[in-house]
Amino acid sequence: MKRMVYQVAVGKQSTLYEHCIQSVANYCNKYNMTHIVQREPILKIRPDMSRTGRSKEAVERLGYMPIYEKENAFTHLHEFEQIAIIDSDIYIRQEAPNIFWDLTEEYAFGAVAERELPCAKKYKSKIRKYSKAAFENLKDVDWKWNELGAEFYNMGMMVINSKKFLPFLKGQTAEQFIRRPEFQDFVDGIGYRKWSTDQMLLNYWVKKENIPTLNMDWRWNGLFKGIDDKHLPEARFIHFFLKDLLPQKGENVQALMEAIN
Repeated sequence: MKRMVYQVAVGKQSTLYEHCIQSVANYCNKYNMTHIVQREPILKIRPDMSRTGRSKEAVERLGYMPIYEKENAFTHLHEFEQIAIIDSDIYIRQEAPNIFWDLTEEYAFGAVAERELPCAKKYKSKIRKYSKAAFENLKDVDWKWNELGAEFYNMGMMVINSKKFLPFLKGQTAEQFIRRPEFQDFVDGIGYRKWSTDQMLLNYWVKKENIPTLNMDWRWNGLFKGIDDKHLPEARFIHFFLKDLLPQKGENVQALMEAIN
């Protein structure tokens, strides 16, 4: 099967990010996958500045929102049977198995539901608060609420079966998809969506469209300082998503590699 891993690394990257990207490159080489790293902005999605709730200063600093660049991966769905979209702050262990084997043909999409992680107590509380703030007002989909909050996926790591997934794009380009009228409030950051990234938009869409989704094993997206430290050695992919909690904010890669082992 033709498989591809897509990453976005626009602008100058930290030592940690480049270390993580190299781990993904090694992984792709091991399993004969194509590895695409987008180094320049392509979609350049901007909110409507006349109505946005986002920081106009932050938007104008780059002139676009980097958070939507990774959806450019959808452009390549016709070229590959399976694709994975992996954030540039995710490190892959050398011994990690082939992630694509888990996404069997009955599923269009796969990701890790955050509440299914073996979370540290503090992060469980954060999931509940985030769930309430992000998803409580989106009442036209079933979030399968429980005591841990909503069932939402961490979109830092997504896996797609192209043939099954493509019909849900309805023939649209990546930019046309993000520009759908029903997504405008997400992009513009209206109300409770002010701080939203593509994660909120994609979670809503996956639920709204009833896309056949696999809740993947948490080990494919082990959140560093999100999961309990004792479970770190079990994680295949380690996601360094909280920069402020990293040794020297991620610049001490050696200390990080020691920590995850």
